[in-house]
Amino acid sequence: MKSQSIETKINIYTFDELSNEIKNLVSAAKTAVNTSYSPYSEFKVGAAVLLENGAVFSASNQENAAYPSGLCAERVAMFYANSQQPQTPVTAIAVAAYTKGSFLDTPISPCGACRQVLLETEVRFGKPIDIYLFGTNEIFHIRGAQQLLPFCFAKESLK
Repeated sequence: MKSQSIETKINIYTFDELSNEIKNLVSAAKTAVNTSYSPYSEFKVGAAVLLENGAVFSASNQENAAYPSGLCAERVAMFYANSQQPQTPVTAIAVAAYTKGSFLDTPISPCGACRQVLLETEVRFGKPIDIYLFGTNEIFHIRGAQQLLPFCFAKESLK
């Protein structure tokens, strides 16, 4: 038998340690929770995507009584950005979650489906995406979706 370990590197910041550009991105994600349609879970998630040209697209989670029919904030924001400026690479995404009257202390991580969409966007543009996960106590920074999805299914898997 052979054993192998996989390591994910996460940089941890406070809000004040972020660049102004990323502070604005995180703020856009936080603001996006206000448009969340989450009457069932009452768990509001906002995401904001930064494109290479400086454009920012934000979105929120959209629930449905038939749970699988809803969509996460990360995918809504990513699809929105890619549909509006399909030739412009995505450089970063920020995600924030709000429930029971406040933002979470500890960051949440994108679900598997969102991780797959982030990875596909990286492959599409040939560049890793900086992922910023907001918590009031700390902000996680992950360089590239493959760090979140080490055993990924990508276009090479189809060959």
